[in-house]
Amino acid sequence: MQFHHHGYVSGDPRISPAAGTGIDRPAELPDEVDVLIVGAGPAGMILGAQLSQFPGITTRLVERRPGRLAIGQADGIQARSVETFQAFGFAGRIIDEAYRITEMSFWAPDSADPTRIVRTDRPADDATGVSEFPHLIVNQARVLDYFAEVMAYSPSRMTPDYGLEFLGIEVADQGEYPVTVTVRESAGEREGQERTVRAKYVVGCDGARSGVRESIGRRLVGQSAAHAWAVMDTLAVTDFPDIRTKCAIQSQAGSILHIPREGGHLFRMYVDLGEVAADDHGAVRETTVETAIAKANRILHPYTLDVKDVAWYSVYEVGHRLTDKFDDVPAEDQGRTPRVFIAGDACHTHSAKAGQGMNVSMQDGFNLGWKLASVLSGRSPEALLSTYSAERQVIAKNLIDFDKEWSTLMAKKPEEFDDPKELGEFYVRTAEFPAGFMTQYPPSMLIGEATHQALAAGFPIGKRFKSALVVRVADGNPIHLGHHHRADGRWRLYAFPGVAAAGQGGEPAFAQWAEWLAVSPDSPVVAYTPTGTDRDSVFDVKVVYPQVHTEVDIATVPAIFLPRVGPFGLIDYEKVYAGAPGDAIHDQRGIDRRDGCVVVVRPDQYVAHVLPFTATTELAEFFAGNMLRLPVTAQ
Repeated sequence: MQFHHHGYVSGDPRISPAAGTGIDRPAELPDEVDVLIVGAGPAGMILGAQLSQFPGITTRLVERRPGRLAIGQADGIQARSVETFQAFGFAGRIIDEAYRITEMSFWAPDSADPTRIVRTDRPADDATGVSEFPHLIVNQARVLDYFAEVMAYSPSRMTPDYGLEFLGIEVADQGEYPVTVTVRESAGEREGQERTVRAKYVVGCDGARSGVRESIGRRLVGQSAAHAWAVMDTLAVTDFPDIRTKCAIQSQAGSILHIPREGGHLFRMYVDLGEVAADDHGAVRETTVETAIAKANRILHPYTLDVKDVAWYSVYEVGHRLTDKFDDVPAEDQGRTPRVFIAGDACHTHSAKAGQGMNVSMQDGFNLGWKLASVLSGRSPEALLSTYSAERQVIAKNLIDFDKEWSTLMAKKPEEFDDPKELGEFYVRTAEFPAGFMTQYPPSMLIGEATHQALAAGFPIGKRFKSALVVRVADGNPIHLGHHHRADGRWRLYAFPGVAAAGQGGEPAFAQWAEWLAVSPDSPVVAYTPTGTDRDSVFDVKVVYPQVHTEVDIATVPAIFLPRVGPFGLIDYEKVYAGAPGDAIHDQRGIDRRDGCVVVVRPDQYVAHVLPFTATTELAEFFAGNMLRLPVTAQ
């Protein structure tokens, strides 16, 4: 964490000085805003946290509830989400309070006595090391609390506007604030009063019954799986041996997905209630908690469950639904700029079995947040906003397809499996998908072609940047390279020189590239960094040398990697790295050791391009396609 570059900081360095919209922030919702977010769920809160870093942008978040969420429905936090938390600065703290999943047990009927269940498998949760971060379980309410803290500590001093219910939207053809939103006070002294707010952009993060979605004519299309589950967060005494291990339990009486919760005692059980009859008319949703507990005991036989307290209980039917588009642009008018967006459950719903609802929703918000900030800051053209629906709708479709298969397997009866280990093998085989790492965006104005992918095979273009250990040259500290990637809207340029650069400040191609990046009018750093701002305010440029850090002479490092920052022009020494001894990133990620390469990473941590140092024209053209040569005043 870097601070002091604007002067000595004696307090909590996580709290940024108020700036822009954060100075004398009005308590009342203003009449005009740049972005209005509807809904304080996972998608809305991460979107608000991202936009709060830009105090030149007026962002407000309205929520129907009168205050913070107390008990959240979601609890599974995949490793990709924890990587994202790192970008917002709270991964370490949430890991400390969460339950960590390291393995999963699978239980099935005993072949010797099918009335009893036995453990059939216990695979590791992440046997291949897909991420340095763990798979966690923590209440959704706490995740939202952390994002609320990020907003409150940001220069914008953002806080959600609770007690405001969305009623409707009107979108005009023109005007600076073309979207008019009607809201109603849902709590407090003014309950029932209505008012309107005008916005440049509106994002509906208001759940599966989204009013924003309905207002723009989008529909969730799909079907129910006609299968019901009871879910309960429980404190109980039991002799079931894996009560503190994630389990998939199948017996002659039905199935349970068992999830230990944070705190060492609480756990969640999804209890199979069976097929739902066509003429049920919602009766299954009236299943009592006592009925669910009795069913759980039958499934767990010969073990028993003595429930002492139920913190939360619900019944749901599995459904898979998706909208055809995540913005308000009609299919016949693709040239128009989107003005209204939907994210999270507002545009995709699925079962809770794969633990994806909150995770995918947050990635929706992360994807859209930096794009809105780039456009509203004048850094990028409005066309950038069309990439949100194009990228995220496909991901949601893939998720629903996966969830259909997983939830169907969870609902199968034991005798329907050819092998008792089939469910566990599917879990291991597909682990990378629910962990959040199969997302790969196709070529676009934000993703380059894979022409030079061989230069860094371990950084697939379009997939998230997988971090690795490096050593900071200035002080010898081992650092995960990707952990410096903050949710600040900046692009990352990682230079990986080849071995010919060892100790000499760079081979000719690398040295020429570094000089070009620093001074050429075509360099993205020169072309798009606003006058009067720090050299790294738009592009965070780092170098990772292939040799050990003691062999790198920092005096020979090109100046672009040692920028002057803050009002005192202090040197930033945290952009120069070397390979970790015995575990070099060049070898781990298949980086060309002779010639090296440049890896371009988007503000949301996805690899956008891999290029040789000689491809300065290609690098300039790539950014010319998604950025504007305009002065930027909003930071």
